Amino acid sequence: MSKDPGRVLIFDTTLRDGEQSPGASLNLEEKLAIAQQLARLGVDVIEAGFPFASQGDFAAVKRIAEQVGATEGPIICGLARASHNDIKACAEAIAPAQRKRIHTFIATSDIHLEHKLRKSRDDVLAIVPEMVSYARSLVEDVEFSCEDAGRSDHEFLYEVIESAISAGATTINIPDTVGYATPSEFGSLIKGINENVPNINEAIISVHGHNDLGLAVANFLEAVKNGARQLECTVNGIGERAGNASLEELVMALHVRRQYFNPFFSRPSGSPTPLTAVRTEEITKTSRLVSNLTGMVVQPNKAIVGANAFAHESGIHQDGVLKNPLTYEIVDARTVGLSDNRISLGKLSGRSAVRARLEELGYDLNREDLNEAFTRFKELADRKRDITDRDLEAIVSEQVQQPEARFQLRLVQVTCGNSLKPTATVTLADQDGHEETSVALGTGPVDAVCQALNSLAEEPNELVEFAVKSVTEGIDAMGEVTIRLRREGKLYSGHSADTDVVVAAAQAFVNALNRLVAGKASQQLHPQRDVVLTENRPTL
Repeated sequence: MSKDPGRVLIFDTTLRDGEQSPGASLNLEEKLAIAQQLARLGVDVIEAGFPFASQGDFAAVKRIAEQVGATEGPIICGLARASHNDIKACAEAIAPAQRKRIHTFIATSDIHLEHKLRKSRDDVLAIVPEMVSYARSLVEDVEFSCEDAGRSDHEFLYEVIESAISAGATTINIPDTVGYATPSEFGSLIKGINENVPNINEAIISVHGHNDLGLAVANFLEAVKNGARQLECTVNGIGERAGNASLEELVMALHVRRQYFNPFFSRPSGSPTPLTAVRTEEITKTSRLVSNLTGMVVQPNKAIVGANAFAHESGIHQDGVLKNPLTYEIVDARTVGLSDNRISLGKLSGRSAVRARLEELGYDLNREDLNEAFTRFKELADRKRDITDRDLEAIVSEQVQQPEARFQLRLVQVTCGNSLKPTATVTLADQDGHEETSVALGTGPVDAVCQALNSLAEEPNELVEFAVKSVTEGIDAMGEVTIRLRREGKLYSGHSADTDVVVAAAQAFVNALNRLVAGKASQQLHPQRDVVLTENRPTL
């Protein structure tokens, strides 16, 4: 591959690093739905997961490779530690994809070598060419990452990178693993690599960074100016700790400030050619899907995709925007797919009309899923006069949470008032269809529902977050509820939407319980914290 593809490649790691956000674990159907939307968004690479982590992760990566990578579309990538077993599992999982990549890594900073790997620099210099060569023997596209590159000795880093490229790495990733760097430092690091690694022209420089100091996007843009041509990011910036560099912020910065960045690509400043291949009009929908399925609510003042990103409350601002949007808006909301479209669908609308609108929104449902979506649509149309695109998105995004469910909600009934003790009656069904009912009192209707559900599920947990917001405006708006449960230090999220927020809360709680049960049953490796001690026995 050429060092400079002439534009910026967008490497999306929402399904790998993003899923490592506390409580953001996804089931197979949810991962597939996000991967399909990422393909529509136009990202260049989808890092689909860490196949060696668990059987579930392996299956998800393989399914994405089969269904999203089987046609001309994004490269499907899997992560692997610098170990034969990891790399072999990764190669098997991504095998169905037409375009596939193995992403292998090892730490290079002295603090990681001493305290995590307990290896010397010479050990790492021996491991890197062996593992990269092995990965290259299985696929043509190999990415190598120097974990904690931001805190690594530069001369040692140059040596490791040169060795990886000589062994067959086609992309070299420079991670700011702990979000420590400042923009000038990170830009200088990329510049130094370009100037001091003799064979750097044989690989693309990529960057990966966390947002611990709020500098990830700024660091990446400085890296682009110094020769980085692949950016590893996540939708809504989700990820470990404070998250990753935000995909939507990076893409729109390069879009809006194209005249500024064009010269760094040897283009005239006025060149209209986009700097990324991302379809910006898909950004808002992608953001909502990821938020709904992960339960990671987007803060209102989040750039590009926050609820307030295009809101103007100040009278001076409102006056200016009405006269000319350019006075206070640097991005047209339609550019990122934000609109207030309402559809002429109601309780008399047919299945074909609903299917056509869903297809316009980018949802390609099979017959069974369409039947379920249509049933929910009809139920909603009986309770709500105007159905919006957001309502349909809420229906479809919730639908993919249902597979692999141990518990299914059958009934919710609540009595409450200023002179009544809140009482909830709920019925749960197990996987065999057996139903049980429980009644419980609570401090409020939602608390009563949760108490009743816990008495039936018998899965110890602590409710640590309950959030509700309206999908659209109006007294009959659907309410979106996100619930987060904690058990043994781990968080599990559930999300649901309904015109009745108590029903939505009950379904969100059940979704979180199902994730908790699934998480208890699976033992998941963490790619960075679980270090390989031997080839056959990783640390658990």
